[in-house]
Amino acid sequence: MPLRSLALAFLLMLAPAQGLTAEVPKSGQQVFDRAVALVLDNFHDTSALERFKAAVAREVEDANAPLTAGSSEARVDRAIDAVLASLGGSHTGRFRPDQIAYFELADIFRFAIRHDLRRLFPPDGEVSYPGTGMIVQPFGGSLFVSDVYDGSPADRAGVLVGDEVVSVDGAPYREIASFADRIGRDVELRLRRSAGAAPVSVKVAVERLRPLRSFETAIRDSIDVIEYDGRKIGYVRLWTLSAPDGLDVVAREVAGGRLKDADGLIVDLRGRWGGGPSDAAELFVGDTPTFRLIPRNGEEDFANVRWRRPVVGIIDEGARSGLELFAYALQANGIPLVGSRTAGALLAGRAYLLPDDSLLEIAVADAVIGDDVRLEGIGVEPDIAVAAPLPYAAGRDPQRDAAVSEMRRMLSGG
Repeated sequence: MPLRSLALAFLLMLAPAQGLTAEVPKSGQQVFDRAVALVLDNFHDTSALERFKAAVAREVEDANAPLTAGSSEARVDRAIDAVLASLGGSHTGRFRPDQIAYFELADIFRFAIRHDLRRLFPPDGEVSYPGTGMIVQPFGGSLFVSDVYDGSPADRAGVLVGDEVVSVDGAPYREIASFADRIGRDVELRLRRSAGAAPVSVKVAVERLRPLRSFETAIRDSIDVIEYDGRKIGYVRLWTLSAPDGLDVVAREVAGGRLKDADGLIVDLRGRWGGGPSDAAELFVGDTPTFRLIPRNGEEDFANVRWRRPVVGIIDEGARSGLELFAYALQANGIPLVGSRTAGALLAGRAYLLPDDSLLEIAVADAVIGDDVRLEGIGVEPDIAVAAPLPYAAGRDPQRDAAVSEMRRMLSGG
């Protein structure tokens, strides 16, 4: 094919499907209409678009509450959530500035929104939010702490996974609003640690958190070495693979830091976001030798690090996207996985800003392992299934305990 024809074909592949946008009714509500147009132009699975267009028509033409330019914010939110849900895929959702996920994804997708960063996060364009380093999830009509980032203010204050969050400074908990204008101050968390018990008060410092830096800190501060039967068992939690220095933190600790002399290593993939390089698991399963550069000052620089001793992985629904690929690679290389099934969310996403500055993530590409293995909607099953109930867990971690037990068995030759 002539070069000109090749170039034209490439441009046609990149061009949005203009005809698709014309086939759906317009609401006149600019945020909704822009979200619809972006999905039609970019969603990876065209077979889902007829279903999507039908969902759009239902929202715009709803006999009880048609979506119009004057619709309330709550009505627009419901409509966008409904049409995105019709696609039935991961890496597709809308995030607003009252959610921690908005800031974390803005930092992960900072290149995609680079032209708006200074406007959104003045003056330097560094993504940040006021917080304490804990994630709270609804369960049974109450709110429970599902994650505490290692080294965060919440971690230092003794907040535990499974704590019921009753209030913040006497008011209902809100992800961002509860801590706005409180940076550098303490807030009073009222927490219930067992069903029916009286709440306890915990003072927690509010800090300006920069998501990817916070994840790097959490990975570094998660590192632990446990001694059993004269053996050393290392532990590290990969909160995300998207932090620029996250894997390097682990590699340095394996090569010459706290994990260097461990007899076995537990790699915790119960993260918050995936991302990262597709070959991230090669730190533990790669065949290339460790490679060092030693200049005249004697300070070694590890260009390539490989862990050669026993490994156990921990997974749950927090292992998603790149972390699922990591888990799959471990399991394919005979490394046992402990916990529960991963999220089944392995697609490639991209972020777009909507007119109200909310963030729209769209799955723009399918993800295939080898010739035909897909984890989307399927996930990775553990070799050793262990449940981890959330409410009132009081910081107990049966999945980590089971991983330690499996590592002890492996090291003992059992």
